[in-house]
Amino acid sequence: MSGAIGDWTGGAEAIVYQICSACGARQYFRRGFCAACGASDLAEHRASGAGTVYATSLVCRAATPETRAHVPYNIVLVDTDEGFRMMAHGDNDLAIGDKVTARFAQFAGRLVPYFAKAK
Repeated sequence: MSGAIGDWTGGAEAIVYQICSACGARQYFRRGFCAACGASDLAEHRASGAGTVYATSLVCRAATPETRAHVPYNIVLVDTDEGFRMMAHGDNDLAIGDKVTARFAQFAGRLVPYFAKAK
């Protein structure tokens, strides 16, 4: 796993996933090994930000004082066009099956992926 690509966890406006060179599995978040086969030869790629909403949950009670200003906010599971599933923030009106695209927004002082309906 050499030549790491910057992503949103480090402040860059990008979603990065890995593809295993041994078995072809795709995974998100970064790991030093393939979760499917255990191989350590992983290639990093930037995701397009496109996907489909798999699940959605509207949060109506702040978990921390920092999130109180954002309530209500939506947490979504998105099946990306690249073949991995990720959890992120999204518009409150998103529903299962909606086609979405990612942008990046500030949430409680951190840059996070944020999904909205695709145009």
